[in-house]
Amino acid sequence: MIYETARQWRDAARKRVLVFGMSGLGKTHVSNLLRADGNWFHYSIDYRIGTRYMGEHIADNFKREAMKVPLLRELLMTDSVHITSNITFNNLAPLSTYLGKPGDPAKGGLPFDEYMRRQDQHRTAEVAALLDTAHFADRAQSLYGYDHFICDSGGSICEVVDPADPADPVLGTLSNAVLMVWIAGNEAHTAELIRRARTSPKPMYYQPDFLRAGWAEHLSETGQDEAEVDPDGFLRWMFERALRHRQPLYEAMAQNWGVSVTAEDVATIRSPGDFEDLVARALEARG
Repeated sequence: MIYETARQWRDAARKRVLVFGMSGLGKTHVSNLLRADGNWFHYSIDYRIGTRYMGEHIADNFKREAMKVPLLRELLMTDSVHITSNITFNNLAPLSTYLGKPGDPAKGGLPFDEYMRRQDQHRTAEVAALLDTAHFADRAQSLYGYDHFICDSGGSICEVVDPADPADPVLGTLSNAVLMVWIAGNEAHTAELIRRARTSPKPMYYQPDFLRAGWAEHLSETGQDEAEVDPDGFLRWMFERALRHRQPLYEAMAQNWGVSVTAEDVATIRSPGDFEDLVARALEARG
């Protein structure tokens, strides 16, 4: 780790961290708070994925749908309209919409092979965006003069690394550039995440083998063909399994590559000083 002790962290002229964990536990909240202070640069992995690495895929998908409408087709073919994604740090809907969900096309579902193709695109993009972290940390200081840097990682970071492998190329690169900080939830947080997913299921990235096994199990349980599956129903069904699948991966990332804080403590942060104190206590607890 780039900071081994609380004293090293507190004394660092330039603090660099990456926060990880399930979506909805405070990563973007604390990143926005630090950015608003004016001395922290906020690098969003999902934003980088949706702009630099998958922006063209997303825009082409919008255009593909627009081409089905005669009026829009004519305007597109004559360069009379411009269609692009308006993705922001706090609105990543274009990226999740492109990822999509498998199942009944009448309900907005994708063929499973196409769904897996987009999942693979996301994996490639996420690894690239994570490996860009050190560059953006240096760039934030040298170009813009920011002393401090926070990387807001996607919830699927644990799906593209092997935290048990001391030679993992992504985690090795990250740990040389930033302090890895896991925001861990409790049972109440887990229950709330499940409730939200049941109300509004959102597409997400999964490890390929885990996803294929889940898809096969779901088809077997429901007795449905691929084109009969309710896409939202599958996402709800997969989400709880994903929580159980990701928890030990996050724990291993924190144990082997960083520190952990609780979502409860993150929710109490009101200033950069609060965040710095929280990380210092996590380093002290690690020993």
